[in-house]
Amino acid sequence: MLGAAVRGSVSRSKLASVTMTVAASTPFPNAPFNIGTPGAPWGDAERKEWLAQTKVHRTYRQEVLDKLDALRERYDVEQYGALSRDPSRFPLYAVKSKGWSDKRPCVLVTGGVHGYETSGVQGAISFLATAAEAYASHFNLLVVPCVSPWGYETINRWTYEATDPNRSFNPDGEVVEGRSFNPEAATEESAALLALLAKLGLHERAPICHIDLHETTDTDESEFRPAKAMRDGTTDHRPDVIPDGFYLVADITNPQAAWHAAIIEAVRAVTHIAPPDADGNIIGEKVVQDGVIAIPSPKLIGLCAGATAAPYATTTEVYPDSPSADDATCNLAQVTTIKAALDYIIEAEKLQPAKDEL
Repeated sequence: MLGAAVRGSVSRSKLASVTMTVAASTPFPNAPFNIGTPGAPWGDAERKEWLAQTKVHRTYRQEVLDKLDALRERYDVEQYGALSRDPSRFPLYAVKSKGWSDKRPCVLVTGGVHGYETSGVQGAISFLATAAEAYASHFNLLVVPCVSPWGYETINRWTYEATDPNRSFNPDGEVVEGRSFNPEAATEESAALLALLAKLGLHERAPICHIDLHETTDTDESEFRPAKAMRDGTTDHRPDVIPDGFYLVADITNPQAAWHAAIIEAVRAVTHIAPPDADGNIIGEKVVQDGVIAIPSPKLIGLCAGATAAPYATTTEVYPDSPSADDATCNLAQVTTIKAALDYIIEAEKLQPAKDEL
């Protein structure tokens, strides 16, 4: 979710990575921990205290890297970096379609920017395993399934430095007091991905499409946003309504309404679309069309979706806590999004397979 904070349990709806008892005097009695002084932002000591309480709940090697290894005959699977906390345990991998050609536009798919959002990671891998090759004659495909592997193992939104990676792609961006969409410090995760994009020339020649795969969970409101408020020294946390269903996040400066509508209609066959709340909002942002909110330029606020100048760019938000949404449904919603997005672009841009594929 765009406005959440931290997660730590195998359960989709219960935080277990931190276990400190919350004092009754805290402004956030339902917060998962009580670190620091209410109203005062965390310093290094508080961040270290938080890190010491995180726990590992699953393995990046088994659930991600082993699956990528199985794809090596079909794709180019390349390491583009590693996290300094444990480079051998947390190598960073990207998957490219074979036979890249300047004749084709590029498509970027990113998952696991927030490590706890499971279907972002597994949906990206599922797209590679089941559908991506069908698009390789029209596009160069670059899929980064797990941008934040430490967050994946600990089922955490933040990096191990207690920074939100999905605010870290432009630390010098626009800061607006009181807004949840504000840039944070650069992270190893964002820096490595940006370096990969630069190496591939995707700053000079932007990809035609970038889809960033995310989830919104019930605990975004009950646990993560209070944790963020505690970290930032904010005491006026205002509860919000968690949307019941799938939605997309658009760039208000480049809405691409018809493209988003095509995606929503395709996903509707897989899972339900989130309705607006009583105020016509989803996560506090106005619904601009069915199942779509629009936010300030993702680049300005440091989101991964703004890492390139792709003309077609969006963030998915799958809702895994619905009684009707199991893991397979969540993954399928992510795959369906990517396929519908690319099908629309092929038709709208009148793209033909590269001549070397004919």
